[in-house]
Amino acid sequence: MGIRKKTNKNPPVLSHEFVIQNHADIVSCVAMVFLLGLMFEVTSKFAVLFITVQYNVTISTNGPEETAVNHFHHGIKDLATTFFYMLVAIIMHAIIQEYVLDKINRKKHFSKTKHSKFNESGQLSAFYLFSFGWGASILLSEKLLSNPVTLWEGYPHTLMPFQLKFYFICQLGYWLHAMPELYFQKTKKEDIPRQLVYIFLYLVHIAGAYILNLNRLGLVLLVLHYFVELLFHVSRLVYFSNESRQTGFTIWAVLFVLGRLLTLSLSVLTVGFGLATSDNQGFDLAAGNFNVIFVRMTVLAAICLTQAFMMWKFINFQLRRWREHAQAQTLKKKPVQPSKSKSKKDKANGVNGVSSHAADSPRARKEKSS
Repeated sequence: MGIRKKTNKNPPVLSHEFVIQNHADIVSCVAMVFLLGLMFEVTSKFAVLFITVQYNVTISTNGPEETAVNHFHHGIKDLATTFFYMLVAIIMHAIIQEYVLDKINRKKHFSKTKHSKFNESGQLSAFYLFSFGWGASILLSEKLLSNPVTLWEGYPHTLMPFQLKFYFICQLGYWLHAMPELYFQKTKKEDIPRQLVYIFLYLVHIAGAYILNLNRLGLVLLVLHYFVELLFHVSRLVYFSNESRQTGFTIWAVLFVLGRLLTLSLSVLTVGFGLATSDNQGFDLAAGNFNVIFVRMTVLAAICLTQAFMMWKFINFQLRRWREHAQAQTLKKKPVQPSKSKSKKDKANGVNGVSSHAADSPRARKEKSS
């Protein structure tokens, strides 16, 4: 993310600078329009599409006391809900930037490069921490970790509890908001392709798991991935405060490799083994069943290629760090060049020689005798 320079000059209304400086207020007004729509009967039905989670299904449980449980499935109306929570993500991004990160930046006086990386790690650390905690609580409440068979058992998982569906809606909203933020934060042109690649990968994998009803597997992989990424960005924040503290990067490097292996293992176990041996085979769009070999191979190929891409970036990152560390060590151990010290001595001797010759001159001896 680039550095936003605040000036006292008021830019022209609706100019690029005006939109960038006031984008949080503009987006807040748009979000308030939807919230105010709930107050009027004419517009409430339209506003509900954007604010509340859609496609509610009530299921009665059998037991001594019959209770109703609400579940949800996905549909086209989720696009409206995702759009609204994208606006919320833009507002939260601006709040964290202005009231937390900008204040720290003013105290630390970072360079331009560190300023940009600090803002990026600060925003992502807050998001990863929130998403990891929320996702872990869903895993515990749904008992997905204690019984891994539930990752593929009973597929297709068309019905989701409220927390799970809302989690995916918020994830899609956050990563969609990252695209306009490239403009709002004045991101450097050379950084935009890298940012777009990661945003695209997140959206494809999250939306794919959501649409293909692989939401349980998607939740587990997201929580695992977010934990590793959280550790990296927290380590980078600590490094900016004190460059001698690099232990976090070592721990992250180990967990990153383990995370990639665990991601591949769970994916192959769920898609390549669990769904392949399931009795419910076939393609049924109405029922949400995509358990055919073409879809399974596509899903596995996408996951494997993404993990390979991440490992390639990781290896390049580590090699660059090792080269920089080796160069720093070489500069520290580099001996002092004797030529420089010799030249200094020669200069000193030259000055002393001139002085001695001046003292031995006939005029000096004459003045001394007189």
